[in-house]
Amino acid sequence: MKLTFLGTGTSFGVPQLGCSCAVCQSRDPRDQRTRVGAAVETDGGAVLLIDTPPELRLQLVRAGISRVDAVLYTHGHADHTHGIDDLRAITARRNAHLPMYGAAETLDELARKFVYIFDDSIRPLPGTTKPQGRAVPMIPGVATRIADVDVTAVPVPHGHVTVFAYRIGPLAYVTDAKAVPDSAVALLRGARVLVINALFREPHPSHLSLPEALRAARAIGAERTYLTHLTHDNFHADLEAELPAGVAPAFDGLTITV
Repeated sequence: MKLTFLGTGTSFGVPQLGCSCAVCQSRDPRDQRTRVGAAVETDGGAVLLIDTPPELRLQLVRAGISRVDAVLYTHGHADHTHGIDDLRAITARRNAHLPMYGAAETLDELARKFVYIFDDSIRPLPGTTKPQGRAVPMIPGVATRIADVDVTAVPVPHGHVTVFAYRIGPLAYVTDAKAVPDSAVALLRGARVLVINALFREPHPSHLSLPEALRAARAIGAERTYLTHLTHDNFHADLEAELPAGVAPAFDGLTITV
């Protein structure tokens, strides 16, 4: 299985608009972070997207990804969904609906915001196309076979919202969580690679801080942990140098084998 980090930044992205801090002006390309999302290529060659961030087209072009077999949505916030229209180029070539998985509430929210994608009665004019999505609600804690891999949705809190983390075979992917409760740890434990959000060093009302993320990582016990949803609070190189063995900051475009 191959994991590509399409974006590793927060909802602001890095550099942040209007910010002149040292990180936002850094020449290290690893300090330039688009909104968070990922792509998983299974052993059978299927490509699963995790979220559709606003820079999705640019992210997929950079990663050389031109085919997608399914999308897994973590939640409905704009920084995780508003690149959904970029899937038009994918579904036009498929000439078929693209299955989109997530919580029923998230999929309902997407259907309200992007009604043209999910409503087959809205037809594009002859000679034009539109994205075609098919909503597939997932039951938390129950494995769903997607292509050739079992995927389990794992609920975690994110402020007033519940987010789906995902266990995809040997991979655990947790973004925008404020905490990782024991029920989630039980479903994620045994993963070989963990991806987890780490916003600031100090506590935040809806995201894990760096110390909280490291504690959650120890509880889950993956061989390797990658931090994502990172802000302009840290230079990549400095953060990498201070993290414990087995933990590293991810960066846009990083590809790893799970």
